[in-house]
Amino acid sequence: MKIATCHYGDQFLPCRIESDQVIIPDLQTTVLELIDGGRAALDVFGKAQGKRVNLEDLTLVAPIPRPRKNIICLGWNYAEHVDETSASSGIDPKIPQHPIVFTKNVTSVIGSGAPIPFDPSISSELDWEVELGVVIGTGGRNIPHQDALSHLFGYTVINDISARDLQFRHQQFFIGKSLDGGCPMGPWIVTADEIDDPQSLHLECRVNGEVKQSSSTRQQIFNIATIIETLSLVMTLEPGDLIATGTPSGVGFARTPPEYLKPGDFVECEIEGIGTLSNPVVAGSN
Repeated sequence: MKIATCHYGDQFLPCRIESDQVIIPDLQTTVLELIDGGRAALDVFGKAQGKRVNLEDLTLVAPIPRPRKNIICLGWNYAEHVDETSASSGIDPKIPQHPIVFTKNVTSVIGSGAPIPFDPSISSELDWEVELGVVIGTGGRNIPHQDALSHLFGYTVINDISARDLQFRHQQFFIGKSLDGGCPMGPWIVTADEIDDPQSLHLECRVNGEVKQSSSTRQQIFNIATIIETLSLVMTLEPGDLIATGTPSGVGFARTPPEYLKPGDFVECEIEGIGTLSNPVVAGSN
């Protein structure tokens, strides 16, 4: 099932996507409440009748418009991205022996179609990063590796927009990763039962139609089960938690010369079996 949040009238409502149709069930709920409700709530939502609207006539926002917590992110989780970072920056990172984890602020989240703001007084080095996002369905601590995928609600596409000048200036990830509008997500969540193997998905990023990143989640250093197992050793994962699982090579700052997003650009992040997240870059603050 594809689950989204749409702007309908003056409300933001959860909906199902079926081909080019959007079904808005006659239920008083949100996507986060749906996740909280578990399998039973998902079954009710999947069968519920409601308004049927053409997809092209609706605006979809981020499937979880305002997460309860920061988005958990993995750094350097593709070996080729580690290599390109070393070659382009003079930094000599080694292949991580353990997951590198940081977060993005919740106010960075926007949906597909929403503008990525470009404000040169804040950053002139906005970079793209296509990532597979996973949504926790069943929380827990000390989740065993073999059980980890059963704790997932679903999968989405994330563009981990990164202000490289801020990253290098502050010598850490958080500020450069947390710009308002810097976490496009969507266009929907595909429930976990729809993806047979999340470690064999092709992912791609295009800027103005030109392919910038093209890889597979099979290239991840730490797979999704390992990420969940590692995180749950030290923290309680809860329903609705979002994890961005890292980006492959092809980012802008590692190119010669470096390439960054600018107003007028159009960024598409696509993951096999999930969909395409599309956002224009627009001058101004968000």
